[in-house]
Amino acid sequence: MEEKKQNPISLEIKPEIAKGTYSNLAIITHSRSEFIVDFATMLPGLPKPEIGNRIVMTPEHAKRLLNALQDNIIKYENQFGFIDLEGNKGGLDLGNFGPFNNGGPKS
Repeated sequence: MEEKKQNPISLEIKPEIAKGTYSNLAIITHSRSEFIVDFATMLPGLPKPEIGNRIVMTPEHAKRLLNALQDNIIKYENQFGFIDLEGNKGGLDLGNFGPFNNGGPKS
């Protein structure tokens, strides 16, 4: 069986995009045909979170993103240590959530 060769992707990034946008909140919704991820910023003194970016993708691309994030989180934790979600007071405790639980089972 012959292996597929991947062509490198040449990307260009505009300066206004290159600076990035800070987000500390993501809201994910989906329909049968697409996933929508709204990235928002929730800061003290602001009445409500403001959505800065919305990404719409197919279910297949959402799953590819999940796999890429999982791979990168594992690499990050191997280099810098375990990301402790329990220390985030008021945040979600994802506990034994699927592939992201590198800390072992909870007792």
